[in-house]
Order: sequence, then C-alpha cells, then structure tokens
Amino acid sequence: MKASNIHPIFDKLLQRSDKEQFLNQKAKVIWMTGLSGSGKSTIAQGLESMLFQKGYFTQVLDGDNTRSGINNNLGFSLEDREENVRRIAEVSKLFLNAGVVCVNSFVSPTYQIRQLAKDIIGEEDFLEIYINAPLEVCEARDVKGLYAKARAGEIKGFTGIDSPFEEPKTPFMEIRTDQISLEESVENIFEKIAPLIGPK
Repeated sequence: MKASNIHPIFDKLLQRSDKEQFLNQKAKVIWMTGLSGSGKSTIAQGLESMLFQKGYFTQVLDGDNTRSGINNNLGFSLEDREENVRRIAEVSKLFLNAGVVCVNSFVSPTYQIRQLAKDIIGEEDFLEIYINAPLEVCEARDVKGLYAKARAGEIKGFTGIDSPFEEPKTPFMEIRTDQISLEESVENIFEKIAPLIGPK
C-alpha cells in the first residue's frame, strides 16, 4: 500500500474527547485516600461494580493490582509511597486520556504526595475522597495483618503507627466508614460523582 493511500488516517490523532464521546461518559480520576483498613479498596470495588452496571467504563487501581506488578520494587517508606503514587498518577492520566473513569485506592498519606498526584492528573480531573475511620477501628479490622506486623517491628515506616497520616483539608468528599455501611458509602459517592461523569 502506498503511503499516500494511508496518510489521511493519520491526519488527526484521536483525542480524549473522541474517546469520551465513544464511551458516552466524562473521564475522571476518583482518588480514595485513608488509612490501611479504612475501607478504601472495598468501596472502590463496590463503586466500580455500580458504575459498570450503570453503563460506565471503569478501571480500579489499588495496592493489590499495582504492587504485584508496576510497583513490586517498592516498600512502605514515605519515599517509596511517593514514588508509588507518582507512578499510579501517570498510569491514571493514561486512563483519563482514554476516556476511562479511574477509581483509585491508595493510602497516599501526606499533603505533598496527594498534591503530586493532583499535579500530574490535573486538578479539574482529580476527585479526592477521604475514606475516614479512626486508627483504632482500622487496626481492629487489620484485614491484611499489616498493623500487627508494624507493631511487631516487621514493617518500618507504616502509616498510622510510626509514620504520619495527614488528613485532607478540603477533599471532594469525606466518607466515615465507622458510621455508615458499605452500601451507603458507595451510593453517596456515586450520587456526588454522577453529574461529573455524565448521565447514563
């Protein structure tokens, strides 16, 4: 095939708007932050399921599906958490540019780390949701046994034990998982983000 016959195909690269129109949705990055055990991943999975059932095209990013691959060389120090978030933010931006609603679940413990993510993704597309539960509640849940390991000194620099968590000052919204159910949490988030990702 001659180059002249295929050149018109490349006159215009597909834009984010083209993909959003195809998917009939507006792409956003929903960034859930909070202590380990606060309920971030469970809510993210529930939200993705609800969005998908309603016709939205989504992708969840969390520690389970990133630390086993793209971030498998990182630990839990503040420096490693910052690099973890930087990589995730770059991946999120790729999903954003593909028109996808990206649901993220990461401790991202400091203002600086979350600002880094916001700067990469873009403020208008970064919806920060604080999944809030008191440390004692999170530690009592300890679904992955991480707090026990941190208390035993097997994990150093663990957020909430020997490394700080800085609460978001002005999040898009806050969910108190020690006060409302999983179903209520997911429903409340969906109701607030639905106007921003487009009606179905």
